[in-house]
Amino acid sequence: MEIQTKTFQTPNGLVEGIEVSWSGFGVLLVTGSKGFLACPAFDADVCQRYGAGCAIVESTPDNPIGTLERFPDRKVVKANSKAQSLGIKEGMDVIDAFALIA
Repeated sequence: MEIQTKTFQTPNGLVEGIEVSWSGFGVLLVTGSKGFLACPAFDADVCQRYGAGCAIVESTPDNPIGTLERFPDRKVVKANSKAQSLGIKEGMDVIDAFALIA
């Protein structure tokens, strides 16, 4: 298992990315003070039940996010209502959503 972090600067402050990788699989998320964006391994609806703003970022087995460096180049595919209240919408560029969770 390998763990990496990466900080992203947004107009509203910093957000922090976390990548945990195993052989053939990884989990990625970027978190700010208001919520987080995550790979599809996370369940946005469950996060909503805990009051957390969560948006899911596009990733498939054929085209995985793979690394934190690729994370900002993706689109949001799902946002729970808490994330939507921050202004995060499906189809939004992830880099723009970073500023909304900072």
